[in-house]
Amino acid sequence: MAAPASAAPPYPVEPPLPAAPPSPLQAWIEGTVPAPPAVTDEESLWRAIAPSPSGDPILDTWPADLAERAPGEVIEARDVTVPTALRVGMPVARSTLLKFRSTSGTGAPSFGTATLIVPLAPWTGPGPRPVEVNALPINSLGTHCTPGYQMSHDLLDKPNADLPVFLPAVRTALGKGYAVLLPDHEGPFMAYAEPNVAAHVVLDAIRAARGFPPGELGDSRYVAIGYSGGAIAAYAAAMKLDEYAPELAGVLTGAAAGGLVTDYVNIAHQFNGRISSGILLTVTLALAREHPEILRHINNSAQWVATSPLRDICGETSGPLGVVGIPIETAADTAAPLDSEFAAALFRQFDLTGRTSSVPLFIYHGAHDPWIPLGDAQRMFRQQCGRGVPGVFRVVPGEHLIGYVTGAPELEGWIDGRLHGIPAPSEC
Repeated sequence: MAAPASAAPPYPVEPPLPAAPPSPLQAWIEGTVPAPPAVTDEESLWRAIAPSPSGDPILDTWPADLAERAPGEVIEARDVTVPTALRVGMPVARSTLLKFRSTSGTGAPSFGTATLIVPLAPWTGPGPRPVEVNALPINSLGTHCTPGYQMSHDLLDKPNADLPVFLPAVRTALGKGYAVLLPDHEGPFMAYAEPNVAAHVVLDAIRAARGFPPGELGDSRYVAIGYSGGAIAAYAAAMKLDEYAPELAGVLTGAAAGGLVTDYVNIAHQFNGRISSGILLTVTLALAREHPEILRHINNSAQWVATSPLRDICGETSGPLGVVGIPIETAADTAAPLDSEFAAALFRQFDLTGRTSSVPLFIYHGAHDPWIPLGDAQRMFRQQCGRGVPGVFRVVPGEHLIGYVTGAPELEGWIDGRLHGIPAPSEC
C-alpha cells in the first residue's frame, strides 16, 4: 500500500550534487534488476517507500490547514485511558493521544502525535505536577510501532515487541506522581534517526501538553529523556530549543541521553557492512522519507526492498537484517556513497554538535558498547562543557543494551532533581 494521498511530500528537493560513477558491481546490479513497476518517477518512488497507513485516522490523516496553525497547536485529541492502562500495567487517571502541528526536517508544515498520561498518584509539590518527556527508542519504519499507536490500541493489535522493555521506566515516573509525555518523535513519515524531525516533535509535544485543557501542566517543569534512538530526540530537543521553541526556556529543565549517536559520519562507516548494517540500511530508508533526494542514489534492487513490506517493520526486525553484513554499496548507484559530496551535505544537516544545549545535560554510555562509539559522546560532552553547559557524564557497565539498565539508577536521581527544581549539578 502506498502513502495516503493526503500525505504532503517534502518537495521540491535540492538540485542533484555530483556523484561518482557506479562500481562494476553496482553497474551489474542496475543492469540486471529492473525497477519496480509502480515506480515511474522520483515522487512515485517516494510515495511507495512511505509507511503504510496504520488504519487510525488521527495518525494517518494530513490536515489541510497545517500552514495556518502554530507549531504545537493541538489539532485533535482522543481519550485512550483504557488501552494505555492495560499497556502500562497500572491504573492511570487519564491518557490522551494528542495530534498537533509540527515541522518537518526541512522546515515544511507537518504534524506530530504524542501520548499524555496523567497518573492516579497525587503530586505533593513543590509547584505543579511535573512532566517526564520520555522519547522511547522507536527505531522503526512502521507507523503501528509508535507509542501513540501502541498506547491507544488493543494489546494484541500489531504489537511492537520492543516497547515492553521500556515500560518499567514509564511506570516508575507515574508512580512518583509525574505526568508522562510519550512523543512519536519519528514524525508522520517514520523518519528514524532524523534529529531535526525528532527535536521539532518533542518540543511541539511539550507545547501541546502545556496548552491542553484543563491547563494543569501549563506551568509545570519538563525534562526530556531518551535512550538509543530516543536519545537522539532528547539531545536534539536540547540543541534546537533556542532556535525552534525559545519560549520553552526555563520550562524544559534538562535533557538526558544514553547510548547517544552524535557523529553520523562515524556511525555510518562503523555500521556499514557489519553486523549492524541492517540498522544503517533501515535508517537510510527512513531518512529518504524526509529527504527524497536520497532516492536519486539508490539502485533498482534497493527500490524493490524499500517498497516491500520491510518498509513497515518495527525495531526488533531491523537489527537481525544486518546479520549477513550487507554493505550500503549494494543498494547505491554510485561508488563509495558514504564518502560522496552528496552524503557530506546530508551529514551536515544531521550534525547538531555546532549548537549549544539550552538545558543541563546528563549523558551516559555503556563502557563496552560495540555499536555506538563512546568517544563520540565524550567529545560532544566536552564541547558542551566548554560552552558553559552544566553536565554530567557517566560511563556505565555493559554494552549498548545493558547500559540502559545500569545507567538507570543515577539517571532517576538526576531526573528527580530537575523536576523538583533543584539546581543541576555540573562535573565539567
